[in-house]
Amino acid sequence: MRSISAILACAFLSAASAASADSRVFIVANQSDGYGIDQCLANGEKCGAHAARSYCQSRDFAQASSYRRVEPDEITGSVPKIGGNCNHAGCNEYVAITCQR
Repeated sequence: MRSISAILACAFLSAASAASADSRVFIVANQSDGYGIDQCLANGEKCGAHAARSYCQSRDFAQASSYRRVEPDEITGSVPKIGGNCNHAGCNEYVAITCQR
C-alpha cells in the first residue's frame, strides 16, 4: 500500500514540475512606441521588465524570464522584410521574449 502511495506522490510531483517548466519564446517586432520601451526590451534593460511581463501575461503566462534583441538571421522561418515604407530607425529589429507559466 505504501508503494502505491509513493508512486502516486512521485507522479503528482512530476506532473506539477513539468507544468511549471512550460515556457515559450515569442518574437515581436521592435517598434518604437515613443516612450523608449522598444529600447528597454531590445537592450535587456530593467525598464523593459514590466512590458515583457505584461506581454507574457496577456498570453496566459505568469512571467517573462528574459527579453533581448534578436537579429533576423537568428530567427528560423520567414521574417517579412519591411520595404521602403519604413520611416524610423529599427524597422528590421526584433525582440525575443521568453515567457514561463
